[in-house]
Amino acid sequence: MTVHFHEEDLPAGVLAPGDIAVDTETMGLVTQRDRLCVVQLSDGGGDEHLVRFAPGSRYDAPELKAVLADPARRKFFHFARFDLAAIEHYLGVTAAPVFCTKIASKLTRTYTDRHGLKDLVRELLGEEISKQQQSSDWGAPDLSEPQREYAASDVRYLHRMVAIFEQRLARENRTAIAQACFDFLPTRARMDLAGWAERDIFTHD
Repeated sequence: MTVHFHEEDLPAGVLAPGDIAVDTETMGLVTQRDRLCVVQLSDGGGDEHLVRFAPGSRYDAPELKAVLADPARRKFFHFARFDLAAIEHYLGVTAAPVFCTKIASKLTRTYTDRHGLKDLVRELLGEEISKQQQSSDWGAPDLSEPQREYAASDVRYLHRMVAIFEQRLARENRTAIAQACFDFLPTRARMDLAGWAERDIFTHD
């Protein structure tokens, strides 16, 4: 297991074909204000790749964009809605098709209200991850080893969890509704960017 660090783009050919796990680190939670700093990826083979963008970056990352926009690769996220918005706003691509483990958790783990990544990794895989670096400065000139390890851990477990959630969704006859939710996520992210982040347009009010 190795964490590979890259500046401004992903080297060609470092990911195996097939589905990839993806996550992002930003300066905060307001996408248009808080710039994209890191994109993390894993092909499920044991290594993770971190792509860091410097302040003032043009986000001209053709290899990364090609991977994210590849319709032949499913992209695994935990809380895809946020990451999809950041990727679309800064990199200008739609990262689809999508599988979101947070949505899958809410559709299958209805016995709990704990749907964070740490909770899922503990229950489904019996492992522990640290969230200590979650609120650290991702725009710093140098990312510390704890930051790099934290970023890598956000994609390290997603392939294994997706396999479990696919079984649970099928068991509970919720695969179709989950897929409909996943298919809508890029649109939901665009709505967030367009100003509807806090409005539920499906309610009567």
